[in-house]
Amino acid sequence: MEKSIENIWKEGFLKSDALVAPKINNLYNQKSIHIIDKFKRMFKINLIAIVAFSFAFLIVSFLIGIPITGIIFFATLSVLVFINKQLLNDLEKIDLGISSYQYLKAFSQWINKQISINKKVSRFLYPIIFISMILGFWFKDAEGMPLGERLVGEILVGFPDVYLIFGVPLIGIVIALLILALLAFFGGRIYTWDLNIVYGRLFKKLEEMMTDIESLRN
Repeated sequence: MEKSIENIWKEGFLKSDALVAPKINNLYNQKSIHIIDKFKRMFKINLIAIVAFSFAFLIVSFLIGIPITGIIFFATLSVLVFINKQLLNDLEKIDLGISSYQYLKAFSQWINKQISINKKVSRFLYPIIFISMILGFWFKDAEGMPLGERLVGEILVGFPDVYLIFGVPLIGIVIALLILALLAFFGGRIYTWDLNIVYGRLFKKLEEMMTDIESLRN
């Protein structure tokens, strides 16, 4: 079946850059629209899921006594959703009236822009989430005093010579800074890994379709 379709496609091309067979045009247009519409649906669902999760986590954070974590987490994800909603609005502006090849090229350019922006955002997103977790548990009430202070007190009982900076063990600060640096450095890669899990198959289909069209145009 695939070979027969490929033969039909090839018969619909001449040496020029334009597709000349209306049926081939329609076939490519339908495939292009299908792929991008599917991506739009998945992208919107993903944004809705992020909003729902951030709201749920905000409520849970108050219930378990780490509201600082919930508030920072919610604010950070809200910014992420806002940025990607603006990107989605740009995607909606792509003209459906252009050829399937130009449509896919425009979508591919949008994807590259979206990935580039989110990779930059991720370098701040993951460190901020980590900081929010530390602050939340540090100030969590533990029998009338912050959990962080209680833990430091217990550490000083066993290791009275531990050097403190603003009441925090120096070794703890060093470890936290190291983790923050790693999250900032690998943030873009973590995002790319997550992106491939969710949209990997769709991107593969897009790449294969672009390769087919370009090979037939040459």
